[in-house]
Amino acid sequence: MCKCKAYQNYWLLGHILMLVIRERRHQKNRGQNLSNKILLNAVKAFSPLKLRLGGSLQDMLIYDTGDSGQPCTPFVKNTSAMFGFSQGCLPLHRWDELNAFFQKSGAKIIFGLNALNGRVPMPDGSLGGPWNYTNAASFIRCTVNKGYDIHGWELGNELSGSGVGARIDADQYAADVINLKHIIDSTYQGNPSKPLVLAPGGFFDAAWFTELVSKTRAGQMDVITHHIYNLGPGVDDHLIEKILNPSYLDGEASTFSNLQGILKSAGTSTVAWVGEAGGAYNSGHHLVTDAFVFSFWYLDQLGMSSKYDTKSYCRQTLVGGNYGLLNTTTFEPNPDYYSALLWHRLMGTTVLSATFNGTNKIRTYAHCAKNSEGITLLLINLSGNNTNSIYVTSNGAQTQSARKEGRRFSHIPGLGEAAELTREEYHLTPKDGNLQSQQVLLNGKVLATDANGDIPKLEPMQVEGTKPITVGPYSIVFAHIPSFYAPACR
Repeated sequence: MCKCKAYQNYWLLGHILMLVIRERRHQKNRGQNLSNKILLNAVKAFSPLKLRLGGSLQDMLIYDTGDSGQPCTPFVKNTSAMFGFSQGCLPLHRWDELNAFFQKSGAKIIFGLNALNGRVPMPDGSLGGPWNYTNAASFIRCTVNKGYDIHGWELGNELSGSGVGARIDADQYAADVINLKHIIDSTYQGNPSKPLVLAPGGFFDAAWFTELVSKTRAGQMDVITHHIYNLGPGVDDHLIEKILNPSYLDGEASTFSNLQGILKSAGTSTVAWVGEAGGAYNSGHHLVTDAFVFSFWYLDQLGMSSKYDTKSYCRQTLVGGNYGLLNTTTFEPNPDYYSALLWHRLMGTTVLSATFNGTNKIRTYAHCAKNSEGITLLLINLSGNNTNSIYVTSNGAQTQSARKEGRRFSHIPGLGEAAELTREEYHLTPKDGNLQSQQVLLNGKVLATDANGDIPKLEPMQVEGTKPITVGPYSIVFAHIPSFYAPACR
C-alpha cells in the first residue's frame, strides 16, 4: 500500500520587485513589458499563478501614499548604501498599472513589505527597535480602498538569522509580525477574503525560526517562508556537476525536515513555504540556471519540498536575472517554465511515497493526479549513459539493473489488473541533446510560443499500460497513470 500525506501543495512562482523598479526607471519602456502578449499568456496559463513581489530592495522601498513626507523618486545606484542602492519609491500610478495586469492575467499577489523602517543599529550589529509600520499600513489601506485583491502580505526579506545586509532578532521580528496581523485584521474588517500574513522571507536558521514560531500565537502568522540558494554563487563553474549529483541534491532535505519538525513541535497552524529559490545566488548562471539542465534541480526541489509538507514553492524569478522562467528580453519561456507548467497541471495535492532501487541517478516522485483519476509519476534521470525501463506494478519493490543496452525495473505498489489501459507520458529532453540548451523538447517536439504569443499545448503521448516507462539519458518524464489504484487518491 502506498503511504501518503494529504495536504494542499500550492504552486507558486516569484517575480522580483526589481523588475517593477526597472520598468519605473526607464520611462520610455514603461507599459511595454506588462502589455507583452507572451508575458500575459505565460501568467494566464497557470490559472491562477501566484506572483510574489519582493526581494532585497523591498526593505529600501517606500510607498507614495502621501504620508512619508519625501518625494517619490526611483532607486539610484549607490555603492556605499545597503544593497547598493538608495531608497526608492513605488508611485501609486505604477501600482495601478500593475494591478490592472494582475486582474487581466488572473494572478494572485504576495507583496513583500519594507520591514526596516524605524530600525536603529544595535551594539551586536543587528538592527533593533520596533518596526515603523506607518507607511506600510497606509499602503495596505490604499490597496484595500482601491479594491485590489492581495493574497498575502509578507514582512521583510532575508533579515532572519545572520541576515543578508541586515538582520533583526527573532523576538523583535515576532512582535512586528503581530503588529502586521493587527493592521490586516483592522483594515480588512468585514472583508470576506483576508490576506495571509507571511514572514520572514529569509534563510533558514533553526534557533531563529524556532523563536519566531514560539512567540507568534495561532493565527498570527499564517505562513513561515524561507529561501533556498543551495547551489552557491552563480559564478561557480561546477554548478552542473552539483545539479547532476544526487548526494548534493539530497542535502537540502534536512532544511525541509527541520522546519517541519519545528512547526510540529510547536503545534502551530503556521505552514511552510519556500518564499524564494533561484538555486544559485547573484542572478544564477547563463546557460545553466536558464537552460534545460536546471529542470533537474528545479523539479527535484518541487518533489522534495512536497514530501516535507511544503505548501508553496516560489521560484526566483518569473522575469529577471539568469534564473528567470522567461527570457528577460523576448519573454520566450525557458525550459523550466514548461517543467513548472507540467508540474502545475499534472501533480495533485496529495503526495505518495515512491522509491526506485538500483541507482540513485533516478529521482522518483509520485502524487495523486490533479483533477483526474490515478496518479502522476515524475521520473528524473540524472545519468547521461543509462536508459531505464520502469515497470509500475503491485508486486512490491524489486529491481533489476543493467547498463544502457539493458533495462532497469522498479515496482511501485498499487497498480491493479487494469494495467492494460493506456497512460499519458510527457518526455522532456534538451534540443540536440545539449544540457545547456535553452530550448526543450516535449515528446520530441520543440516547445515555443506561436506568432500570437500563445503558450503551446502540452500534448502527451498515449502509451499502452503494459509497457514500461522508458526514461532516456538526461531526460525527465511525467507519467499519468489513471489505472493506478491508491487508496489515498479516492
